[in-house]
Amino acid sequence: RLWDRGIPIGVVMGVTPVLAEQLSQDAFKENFLDYLNLKIKAARENAKEFREKGYTQMAELADMWFDFYGGLLKNYVSQWGRDIIWGLKTLQDEGVLEIITSAATHGYLPLLKRDQSVEAQIRTGIEVYEKHFDRRPKGIWLPECGYRPSYPWKPPLGEEKPYPRKGIEEFLYENGIQYFFTDTHLLKGGRAIGTYMARFEALRLLWEHFQKEYTPTQQERSVYYPYYVVSEGKDKGAIVFGRDPKTAIQVWSGEHGYPGDFRYLEFHKKHFPGGLRYWRVTGAKTDLASKMIYEPDKARRAIGEHADHFVTIIRETLKDQPGGVLVAPYDAELFGHWWFEGPIWLEKVLEKVAAEKDLEATTCSQYLEDHPPREVITLPEGSWGEGGFHYIWLNEWTQWVWEKIYKAEDLFFPLLGATRNKDLPTPLVEAISQLARELLLLQSSDWPFLITTWSARDYAESRVAEHYEAFIELYKTIEKGLMEGNLSPQGVRLLRSLQERDNLFPELNPWCWEQGRCD
Repeated sequence: RLWDRGIPIGVVMGVTPVLAEQLSQDAFKENFLDYLNLKIKAARENAKEFREKGYTQMAELADMWFDFYGGLLKNYVSQWGRDIIWGLKTLQDEGVLEIITSAATHGYLPLLKRDQSVEAQIRTGIEVYEKHFDRRPKGIWLPECGYRPSYPWKPPLGEEKPYPRKGIEEFLYENGIQYFFTDTHLLKGGRAIGTYMARFEALRLLWEHFQKEYTPTQQERSVYYPYYVVSEGKDKGAIVFGRDPKTAIQVWSGEHGYPGDFRYLEFHKKHFPGGLRYWRVTGAKTDLASKMIYEPDKARRAIGEHADHFVTIIRETLKDQPGGVLVAPYDAELFGHWWFEGPIWLEKVLEKVAAEKDLEATTCSQYLEDHPPREVITLPEGSWGEGGFHYIWLNEWTQWVWEKIYKAEDLFFPLLGATRNKDLPTPLVEAISQLARELLLLQSSDWPFLITTWSARDYAESRVAEHYEAFIELYKTIEKGLMEGNLSPQGVRLLRSLQERDNLFPELNPWCWEQGRCD
């Protein structure tokens, strides 16, 4: 809508490789049509039910949902040709959006055991981006903002001696990535390590070993300017932007953030059948049974108030930062999913910024063209997770996950090296590529996150077990196939079943991970 009205946008949007692959599948495109039509049907039936019962206000909300999903259906089919990725690509080609990539399966890069795994995650993310957007990405969202500099690293599990590791910024430099993002505490010194070290020995030892190798800087750093990042004694780096804490709390905080306003739509209470929502937040501790009916007019007033407030924060923050940039990153699923009014709020914020004479919405690469960084810094190790270090992903509940990841890494990369430049039969080539997929899927940071937070623990544990078991079974099949000259019929059946189940990144060529970019 902003593009149609000629309003400057200047938004950076991250599209993860897995999401790009999912949205591009024909099955998704058709299933999304079915989803929208089901919602439209539910709204029509709800409106009829409510009017028969005399619930006029609820019936009007059902009409609102009918119009909402009908509008989405029309735009999806007529404006975007049933292809969301094509729509995003079009916006980027027109200079409206800047789209960045992420690691292949959102692997938690600081804890991966081998540099080859970090390279595989980053390079695959770039290759998938190029496939869908016909250009190289300029920026990357490091999964969970997880970062590790170069130092003699010791795996947190096992008895191995320390060995040299590249800093994450070196991988970015070597792959042509210009910039990434970090959380506030890492930019300002990295002391927010939380209270978990004493509780979990592996994490404490990892932190202590890092501290021996890292010399913290005493210089004052601002999150409103970018910096070149290099590890100590190295000369390869990338540019980092820091997250602004003032705007972060306004949207992220469950207690102070805008989405918790009592006038906004309540996410958790739904009407069945259909699953549509008809109630508002109502109160901070109001139980679902006591939620009051949603009132769109009041929600629209809240959107305007919060957009005004947000722009005021931006203006006041940047007035003392000449030439500075305020970076306010959020998970995209917050907008529209958890916070129904979020996209409209974002639209209003961008409208108001465009009307400000001293403010401009800009992309990161455009800002860097106009204001290249002048300072080179080092960053400490950490993430934007609770406690600022690695606890969310490595703890007493997830140690077994990392043991399996490390075992798979130690099996896969020697196999990759042993088969490089060999004239293998096609089934064996396909099997090793599928083994690479299973490794990437096993490395996803989602699994330990979901285990730690209990949000979908059983599901995450089963996915780890599923991919690890598939990896080990396929690895043994490949070993046997290499000795016998090809996969057995049973091995081919295993391969086909895994290819059908875990079929992302169909062009994947793992031998490119160490040979440089493959065209």
